[in-house]
Formats: sequence, C-alpha cells, structure tokens
Amino acid sequence: MGKDTGLVGYGKRLPKKFVKYFTNRLARYVLAGYSRLSRLTYRHVSMARFISARTVLPAIFLWLFSGVASAAGGGQLPLFPHSPFEGTPFFWVSNSMLMVWMGAALIFLFCKAATSKMAMIPAGFQNFAEWLIESLYNFFGSILGEHLVKRTFWFFGGTFLLILIVNYLALIPGVGTITYVAEDGTTQGLLRGGNADLNMTAAMSFTFALLWFYWAITESGLKSFLAHIFAPKGEFKGAMLAGMVVIFFLVGILEVISIAIRPVALSFRLFGNIYGGEQTLGGLMSLVPQYLSFLPALPFYFMELLVGLIQALVFTLLSAVFLKLICDHGDHDEGHAH
Repeated sequence: MGKDTGLVGYGKRLPKKFVKYFTNRLARYVLAGYSRLSRLTYRHVSMARFISARTVLPAIFLWLFSGVASAAGGGQLPLFPHSPFEGTPFFWVSNSMLMVWMGAALIFLFCKAATSKMAMIPAGFQNFAEWLIESLYNFFGSILGEHLVKRTFWFFGGTFLLILIVNYLALIPGVGTITYVAEDGTTQGLLRGGNADLNMTAAMSFTFALLWFYWAITESGLKSFLAHIFAPKGEFKGAMLAGMVVIFFLVGILEVISIAIRPVALSFRLFGNIYGGEQTLGGLMSLVPQYLSFLPALPFYFMELLVGLIQALVFTLLSAVFLKLICDHGDHDEGHAH
C-alpha cells in the first residue's frame, strides 16, 4: 500500500495551527482580489487573522458561486427565446419555458413541504408559509375588499409568487451565460429568464384580462358593467342629461381603449424591466476579462434582486387595482342596501 496523499487523508493529519494558518491565507487571497498566494508575506497574513471564518466564508461562497457566471462570460441576451431541443419532438419547449416550469415546480414543492405535517400551532416551515400567505392575503384584501379577495386571491397570490420566483431564478449564475451553438449557427443560452420572454408576460396579462371580464360581469352583472363604462355618473335632467349621455359615451369609448391597452402595458412593463436588467448585466460582464466578469455586474446584481420583487408587486398590484375599479360601484350598492 502506498502512502496516502489524498486531500482528505492528508487533512486529517494536519495540525490545527496549520489549518488556521491556511484559512487565514485563503481569506486574504479572496479579499485581495485574485492575488497569488505566493505573493502574500507573513505581514499580510497577520492582518487577515483578524477576520473570522464566519465573515470570510460568505465571501468565499460568493466568489466561487460567481465563478460559474464568469466562466461563461457575458453577452447580450437575444430578443427572442430559443429551443434547446431542436430536431426532437420537444422542439416547442423554449429555454424560457424551462425556467417557468422550474418556478412552478418550486411553488408546488413549497406548498407540499408546508402542508406535509400540519399542526394547530405552526412552527418551522409551516409557520413561515402561513406568515407569507397571510401577509399576501391581507395585502390584496386591503385593495380588493373582503369579498373580492376571497374569490380572487388564488390568482393574485399565485401570480405574485410565480413572477417573483421566476425573476430570482433568472439571476442564478449560468442562466443565459451557459450557451450552446444552435442548428442555425447562432449562440443561444441553455436557459433564459422566464419573464425576459414576451410570450410569458403576455400570457399572464391576457389571462388576467379574460378573468377581469369574467369577475367584473359576474360581480355586477352585464348591465351594471356597461353602465359603469358608458352611463353618466351623477343625476342630470333635461338637456343636461342628453349632453352628458353623449359626453360619457365618448368617454366610455376612451375607457374601452384603455381597457384594451392594459394587458399590453402589463406585458411590456414586466418584460422590459426584466429583459433590460439581464441585458445590463450581460453587457457589464462583457467589458472585462472572463475571470473578472462578475465584478462590474455585482452591484447591479443586488439591485436586480430588488427589481425582481418590485416588478412582481407592480404587476399584481395594478391588476388588483384594475379589478377593484370596475367592481367598486357594486360595493357601494351593497353598502346602500345594508
């Protein structure tokens, strides 16, 4: 049997003092920014001894994790998604669809884990899940009212979580930067942010538009729905009433145009912000050598974490407000009836 020189076996025989010394050198290496270990003198290492392992380990993790993205380098994200399965029966599956499916799977696993061992007094993961759902429910309830939120929370809460998780999945190093050469010779990303695809944002927006019509008509009735758009608001008599009918009819036409534009605006707002953010990160990463490509993008990376949350909030918040505006008169009538 030869002498064991493997890393694990060798590490077991290392003195604790040497392990501490080596950790301090590694910490100094990370904080110095890709400096060579051989260039670090004893004087430099002594300064790193003041850095605890608890402070250094997140930095080491961030450096290693960012290396996945920097290994692939930066670049501009194509405007349209692409299928990694060209030439197969799954040619219709795009790289952005894969990310959306991953996000939906994470939501399913989240719900499954939170409800696997239900208890009257929540603790641990169940406690976090109940806090999250209750916070979202109260937030949308403050906008929609008690009646509407009970009917529509499944959509607004689920859409918020889906947009948020898909936005954050797109920030994982390697998404959009790990590429392959397609059959047409172009370089495509193996994965692409789900909301950086206009098809995804348009699907959510027009789904909401259809549900908006359904909820508005079933809540108020078709007559009240049309009256809310075209009928004069207020009490008028005689010639004033005739004039107001014409004016409010013209205003109603503008309102119909506004309603038609809403899903388009929702689609492009979400798509533009997410796609623009990924373009910014890719452009910054391409300005420097590959082994340093994560450095210029790092400040904007944390900003994208905030943007991902804000865009999920904006999409669902505007959708809830649009629904409340069309159903608001029904609440007033109900209040007068009581």
